[in-house]
Amino acid sequence: MSSVQPSCPFIVGVTIADSRFFVGRQEELQRIVSQMTGVLPGSLNVVGRRRIGKSWLLYHFCQTYQEYLSQPHRFISVYLSLQNPQSHGEEGFYQVVGRVLWNHPQVQRQPGLVEALRVQQFNRLAFSSAMGHWKRQGVLAVLCLDDFEVLMRHYRDFDDGFFDNLRSLIDSGALMVVVASPRKLEYYQHRYRLTSPFFKLSQVLALGELREEEAWELVSLSDTQGKEGQAALSPQDQKLAKQLGGTHPFLLQLAGSLLWEARQQRRDINWVKARFEVEARRTPGYSFELHQLPLPLQVLVRFPLNLGRMVRGIRGTVDEIGNLMVGTAILIGVILVVLVLLRLLF
Repeated sequence: MSSVQPSCPFIVGVTIADSRFFVGRQEELQRIVSQMTGVLPGSLNVVGRRRIGKSWLLYHFCQTYQEYLSQPHRFISVYLSLQNPQSHGEEGFYQVVGRVLWNHPQVQRQPGLVEALRVQQFNRLAFSSAMGHWKRQGVLAVLCLDDFEVLMRHYRDFDDGFFDNLRSLIDSGALMVVVASPRKLEYYQHRYRLTSPFFKLSQVLALGELREEEAWELVSLSDTQGKEGQAALSPQDQKLAKQLGGTHPFLLQLAGSLLWEARQQRRDINWVKARFEVEARRTPGYSFELHQLPLPLQVLVRFPLNLGRMVRGIRGTVDEIGNLMVGTAILIGVILVVLVLLRLLF
């Protein structure tokens, strides 16, 4: 009888379908839940660099949101990647949204919700009518729209009227939207010369790297066949994965998957490092290689780097050297001002 082979718990390049392998982001998840359960549900713009985990966060939230709610029957949350070519026009967008809502298990258990979706042509008017009906039934739809920048590449198919309608539903409490994008929504409004107040969503959730304890939790994951509490990687490999990936979620997943594969195929560490460098260089900001600096220098550099990111805004393609220079200049300026004030006072 052959033994069952373990499966790699580290996920690279696809959504994390098994929630057991999703690590961290509890503060971010609670932030979304707080927006949902407020007196007037507020929508969110999740902003972060490419490969920082925006898709993982939204997908996991839609899988598990009911676990965070005292009245889960009052909410229907669905995930939609706007990479889907069927959603690259207004008509297709609403048809995809209608289909995703229709297929939600909780909707299928409530005939009143299904009936609102049962129309010959699910368009802007039908969507607005359905959301109004759901609101009267005491149910809030939460659309988690991933890859918003892809939708905006087809901006000619989505005019101000399209976005005005979404904003009207949001303001009336009939809809909540969680939008993931590399830049804040205002950027797309200015770039594509749109005037809709939809782009003025005031709540922004900036998604950065994992916290230290979350990063260690990730590299300590167990495989699907492993014994409870038994990590897929040895302590030595966990340390190496953390050294390679730092606190970046994608880089940690990449390092973990390569180390796991190396142990299965009896590869050496040099193979892991070479493969990691090739794949990691496609990740925005990796070229700065902060993770390769000694820990004291990482701490010294990280503050002005994050200060520069905050001032310059979060971008899809990040110029980390520029961010570091801006942050350092600001820090030096503040220090000089403090020194001058101290000299004048004393």
